[in-house]
Amino acid sequence: MGRVKVNLTLDADVADTARELGLNMSRLAEAAISEAAKIERNRKWREDNQAAITSYAEEVARDGLPLAKFRSF
Repeated sequence: MGRVKVNLTLDADVADTARELGLNMSRLAEAAISEAAKIERNRKWREDNQAAITSYAEEVARDGLPLAKFRSF
């Protein structure tokens, strides 16, 4: 996918420091936003699927792991 321009407001000291250090603020912001989106997607998935996760955990606690008898370790 292509790149798009967005407006972003930063603390002036943060921006000045990044410039002085030669940091690519666009790439850093992109990486941070990408990581935050990944974390939020995972959190939302766990929230949306909590009933199934709990149900499976209870089943394993009650009956053991499926196919456990076939484990070789």
